[in-house]
Amino acid sequence: MKKITYIFIIFFSLLNTNISANNNIMILKLTYGEVEIELYPDKAPNHVKRFKELADSGKYNGVVFHRVIDGFMAQTGDVKFGNSNSPNYNISMAGTGGSDLPNLKAEFTDIAHTRGILSAARSADPDSANSQFFICLESAPHLDRQYSAFGKVIKGMEFIDKIKKGDPNSGSVLDPDKIISLKSK
Repeated sequence: MKKITYIFIIFFSLLNTNISANNNIMILKLTYGEVEIELYPDKAPNHVKRFKELADSGKYNGVVFHRVIDGFMAQTGDVKFGNSNSPNYNISMAGTGGSDLPNLKAEFTDIAHTRGILSAARSADPDSANSQFFICLESAPHLDRQYSAFGKVIKGMEFIDKIKKGDPNSGSVLDPDKIISLKSK
């Protein structure tokens, strides 16, 4: 009987581990293909929670990549002015809005801003992150411990690379690509 109990415990432990791992995988659907993102709730729990909440409620669907700088990063997540499906959509205002939720306190970590890292966009105030985020196209060590990194692209980075680039100086994109959908796996 003891042996069956141990097998039962091991089986459910493995099952639970797999379920937890899948809870931290997001699927970002772009025109170019699907991207898998692994989130790091142990490093930035509040940013992960907010990201999943907005994604799973459909708030990111239709949001444009309003600032994309070749060799640096692709920024999106302005659910107020950057959602191309919303009557409030305004490409000239995209990047200035957030969600109706309060801003988040910074969660700086030891995660390096390397290619594929997902990090929270913010103003000069470290505690001003809300809904916007960016994906590093290349390493950006000057952002380490200055921005709250909370995930990484683990599959489909080639699709992120295809996102339309903006003005080389400002990154502004006139006819931007958008998030088709973003949700938990």
